[in-house]
Amino acid sequence: MPATFDAFIRSWPFDPWLLGTLGCTAFLYLRGWVILRSRDPRRWTLLRLLAFQGGLLAIYLALGSPIEPFSTLLLQVHMVQHFLLMMLAPPLLWLGAPLFPLLRALPVSIRSVWIGPIYRSTGLRRALAGLTHPMAAGAIFVTMTWLWHLPSLYELALRSPCWHYVQHACFLAGGLLFWHPVVRPYPARPTWSLWLLVPLLLVADVSNTVLSALLSFSSTVVYPYYTHMPPLAGSPLEDQAAAGMIMWVPGSLIFLGPLLGLGVWLLFGQDAQRVEPLQPPTPRLALPMVSPRRRRPVFDLLDLPWLGSLLRWRHARWLLQTPLLLLAALMIWDGLAGPQVGPMNLAGVLPWIHWRGLLILGFLVAGNVFCLGCPFLIPRSLARLLWNPTRRWPRWLRNKWLAVVLLGLFLWAYEAFALWDSPWLTAWIALAYFAGALVVDGLFQGAAFCKYVCPIGQFNFVQSLVSPWEIKVIDHDVCSRCRTKDCIKGRDAIPGCELNLYQPRKSGNLDCTFCLDCIHACPHDNVGILPVSPAVELWRDSQRSGIGRWSWRVDLAVLAVLLVFGAFANAAGMVEPVVEAMSRWTSNQLLAVTVFYIMALVAAPLALVAGCTVLGKTWAGLAETSSGVLARFAMALVPLGVGMWLTHYSFHFLTSYETIIPVAERFLADHGLISDTTPTWISSCCKPVTANLLHLELIFLEVGLLLSLYATYRIATSITPRWVRAGLPWAALEVSLFVLGVWIVYQPMQMRGVMQ
Repeated sequence: MPATFDAFIRSWPFDPWLLGTLGCTAFLYLRGWVILRSRDPRRWTLLRLLAFQGGLLAIYLALGSPIEPFSTLLLQVHMVQHFLLMMLAPPLLWLGAPLFPLLRALPVSIRSVWIGPIYRSTGLRRALAGLTHPMAAGAIFVTMTWLWHLPSLYELALRSPCWHYVQHACFLAGGLLFWHPVVRPYPARPTWSLWLLVPLLLVADVSNTVLSALLSFSSTVVYPYYTHMPPLAGSPLEDQAAAGMIMWVPGSLIFLGPLLGLGVWLLFGQDAQRVEPLQPPTPRLALPMVSPRRRRPVFDLLDLPWLGSLLRWRHARWLLQTPLLLLAALMIWDGLAGPQVGPMNLAGVLPWIHWRGLLILGFLVAGNVFCLGCPFLIPRSLARLLWNPTRRWPRWLRNKWLAVVLLGLFLWAYEAFALWDSPWLTAWIALAYFAGALVVDGLFQGAAFCKYVCPIGQFNFVQSLVSPWEIKVIDHDVCSRCRTKDCIKGRDAIPGCELNLYQPRKSGNLDCTFCLDCIHACPHDNVGILPVSPAVELWRDSQRSGIGRWSWRVDLAVLAVLLVFGAFANAAGMVEPVVEAMSRWTSNQLLAVTVFYIMALVAAPLALVAGCTVLGKTWAGLAETSSGVLARFAMALVPLGVGMWLTHYSFHFLTSYETIIPVAERFLADHGLISDTTPTWISSCCKPVTANLLHLELIFLEVGLLLSLYATYRIATSITPRWVRAGLPWAALEVSLFVLGVWIVYQPMQMRGVMQ
């Protein structure tokens, strides 16, 4: 056992006042809770008791455990103490709704003589209402945090036990004020709008992030006091960086978790509880009734003046595909005939830096826009003007298994053959895509290549499950009266949906290429591009047109798991510790990469996902089949995978977006389109990684984790009352992957596709 850890374990202080106070409070709450639970067990649940006692335990760990003496020796331990007092103990205490249990536990004489007059004081109640207002509580919390982290006040607290106690009291009081409006413990009835909690949590998270970043990335020691302490956990700078991370990651999760739940409830929870008023009966008229006016959505992308008109134009897709086709042709030409150095070739820069970065960022803004402008479909569309295929895609291949194999091979080949540095191979892969789309869709009806074959398409389909936009029906009543079903059959030379997604029964973005055919074909103008709640489809096991239910589709679950683990494997394969470990194991790079991807894409997912399935099913006693449980919970991993893809691809794009400038100059000069000048190759060098970029990457991972955890919760609660047992293994897997992602972010990463 390390000496520092051994000393930590043995350093339990004895504070009788702290133990007595916390013990009496715990006993009083327990006594009052038992009395109240006997009268109203639905309100006074066991969770309330556990939450309150957990809050007291957090206070004890902060002030009565080895954390207290070691807080003056290590800054990171001091940050753990502050986290417990400000961000963990207060919300747990308020979740216990302590007012009534504590009052009920007191003797009647004390309640009536001492507590009653104070509780009924109008001035005191107004003061408390003002202090717990979100704006006041947030201002106090943020101000308290920054003031006590100023070097002068912070070191004053370290050198003076009295001021140290004052600091702890301020942190606990500020935390209680801050979390009161967020938790709103019974019987609190706030009069302010719940929307005020959104800026409250956002400001607190930003404040916490900025302060944490100052500690993590500072090149100097902020608190000189710790330079005089023994180096128990590395140098003072290393201790300071660790303290910043402890404050940063758990703190952001504490703030973003309630923010996510609040946002979902504000956007969707209130509508579900709203009862529509009874409408007066419609009078009988002799004249024919006019259909009631169709309700328009709150916002439809097609209603925007210029963009809406463009997208409603039946040739809009061709307008988007044509420039991308020209760009792809130039990339292929340069890849085959240009210099075979990745950072100097269009085929080494455009697909692996710009296209990937814009693709993944596009999902956050506009949905599956690449499939909308996909250039690979133009040759097959032109070919279909000459002949119409009559064959149908084989029934035994109407699933995602072929796409899973191709996608796995693509992820492996990218690393095994260094595709980012091989313009020639990249060009041939692009040609293979054009040929594949032409052959498959030239032989088979519909969009078989997009739905069952294309690896890029499968990537886009899965990532777009967390997109904020969806092509969907505006008013289902209009569809119920429609007899022609033009959205799927087509009309007037306008094709219907070639992926067999019948709009009234379509749900989510899976298998939707955003081709806009259903919008153009609908004669009632009843299909729009509408905002949706990101990831909401992941926990709904409803019947979907062209897809079925999640619980029926193990192939979709395997595809989702492959993309999630592929995100982490693709990023981990570029960090120095992994690269060095593979090179030490064997000098054969192809063998090392092959073994790494077999472990990362096959062995690890199989073991972990199967283990979570068996544990959750056994522990919760689920009656569902193992394949059904796996298929449901695997979809909850998707947001975390999207977060990792965003983290990885945005890193390369934001540090290397200028690489296109010298490559374009070189290409134009080689073909005599501009004067023969020396390209500005300095732009091909990777930009330095800034603290803001690291913040952005961590935010992507944090949001992905929160969405995955929430999806796991929703899936588990929809399956069984024992949702904790069913979802806990999957939540543990998600947190483990998140920790792996944070580790990857902080490792030196190879700068591929740029001049070294």
